[in-house]
Amino acid sequence: MTEHEQGRQQVEQRDGDTGARYEVAVARYFEAWNARGEGVLGKAVAAAFGEDVTYTDPLVDVAGHEGLAAAIAGAHAQFPGFEFRRSGGVDGHHDMARFGWELVSVADGAAPVAGFDVVRLGEDGRIRSVCGFLDRVPAV
Repeated sequence: MTEHEQGRQQVEQRDGDTGARYEVAVARYFEAWNARGEGVLGKAVAAAFGEDVTYTDPLVDVAGHEGLAAAIAGAHAQFPGFEFRRSGGVDGHHDMARFGWELVSVADGAAPVAGFDVVRLGEDGRIRSVCGFLDRVPAV
């Protein structure tokens, strides 16, 4: 095996290990964003996000579990019968990952809102910050 091939194999092994870390964090992210009910939502937010989480997108800028839970509850109130779904894969390096998502109607599959988020993970694997971008929003 050449030196280049050895280096590539080491990178693939390292990325495979950290790739699972990103996948778990993003799966928990969607569990939180799709949780309903104060008790369930609070537990899902605590499982996915660090206590001092910051969440910023073009429509909201909040901090902490309570602020994020309120933002999630607000999204559910504005879009009843919708759920957040990942679109595409998760890409990451170091303590950061990015992924696309859509807000999808359970009834008919319409997805009026879509975007992508960049998250930063804490040592414990929970998300400590989110920077969100909106690619598609409904006309007001």
